[in-house]
Amino acid sequence: MNTLEKIFAAKLLNVKAIKLQPEAPFTWASGWKSPFYCDNRKTLAFPGLRGFVKLELSRIIAEKYPEAEAVAGVATGAIAQGALVAEELGLPFAYVRSKAKDHGMTNLIEGDLQPGMKVVVVEDLISTGGSSLKAVEALRAHGCEVIGMVASYTYGFPVAEEAFAAAKVELTTLTNYEAVVEVALSTGYIKEEHVPMLAEWRKDPAHWG
Repeated sequence: MNTLEKIFAAKLLNVKAIKLQPEAPFTWASGWKSPFYCDNRKTLAFPGLRGFVKLELSRIIAEKYPEAEAVAGVATGAIAQGALVAEELGLPFAYVRSKAKDHGMTNLIEGDLQPGMKVVVVEDLISTGGSSLKAVEALRAHGCEVIGMVASYTYGFPVAEEAFAAAKVELTTLTNYEAVVEVALSTGYIKEEHVPMLAEWRKDPAHWG
């Protein structure tokens, strides 16, 4: 586990972006029940942390995808982060809606991306990967070449890893579930007694609870 993963995990815990709620589980968009939730969009409220996310995501893109011609954020969670990253890199920015507007220009992609552009997608969080890869499909259908995706956090579920592999999309994240749990345990944010329950949930999140 690298240093960045632990550093960012600690920062998320410091602003209480991690919620553990086994008695009243969260319901995700996928319908899954979860005792654990990462609200990393909370980072936007803290200027120093917001800047950290912007600079680290920008660094990854600059190092891995120097040929990038545009940045696309996934609505709605990654619109702000994506715009900050695009500004830092001096690249055009667009965002992809979950579905096309039913009025006005009826756009699915908001911005001015041209077919053939090499695009890096910015996402805030990866759970099942469904909404993230739906955005990739929309960009490809528009004629863009998606050269990679960066995100703040991933739960690292096998179903997501398999979906990204099948879609041939390389994903890089600042931190992940394992790093957050490790740091949370070491700092007393969560207790040892929670670990078996979290392990049971992570093993089969679709049927937990």
